[in-house]
Amino acid sequence: MKRLPLPAEGQLAGSDGVGREEHDVRATRYTRTAITLHWLIAALVVAMILLGLIMTEVPRQTPMRGALFNFHKSLGLVVLALVIARLAWRITHHPPPLPVDVPAWNRQLSGVTHATFYVLLLAQPLLGYVASVFGKYGVKFFGVALPAWGSDNPAVREPFLDAHHLVARLLIGLIALHLAGVAWHRFGRRGDLWRRMWW
Repeated sequence: MKRLPLPAEGQLAGSDGVGREEHDVRATRYTRTAITLHWLIAALVVAMILLGLIMTEVPRQTPMRGALFNFHKSLGLVVLALVIARLAWRITHHPPPLPVDVPAWNRQLSGVTHATFYVLLLAQPLLGYVASVFGKYGVKFFGVALPAWGSDNPAVREPFLDAHHLVARLLIGLIALHLAGVAWHRFGRRGDLWRRMWW
């Protein structure tokens, strides 16, 4: 009887034909959907922050300023939809566990940071949307005017606009903290934790 070759060490196949090593890699990484949503949202948030800084420097009552503001509002609604999708995916697909050598304080900080990101990323576009609804120009989604359920009312608009600006600053600070954490894990602990959210 012909003897079948044994799989190499670390490559034992499971019932689905996938090597044990590949199973281990998958178990320590986010899904491709989560990774794609993460980087898409990250890119859009950075673009929104830069756009927000640029558009306020454009002279008032000019076509360019109006176009930039409308584009900013449109991207904000896209971010809102993507964050909702990301949150739904997170709820239905548990994230991979952190390595056992990650300190307890680091695990707690990571959980608080992620939760805060979701709160801020949901609040930011909603605050901007409500502020715009009670502004002079309303909201256009890539040129399409959305239903105006509010009217120009500075007393209502200003608090939402102030909160929108505050959340933007908090997001910038949280992004800086997140990047510092990534750098610490990569260069301080010399780990590969960053690969969990990479293709």
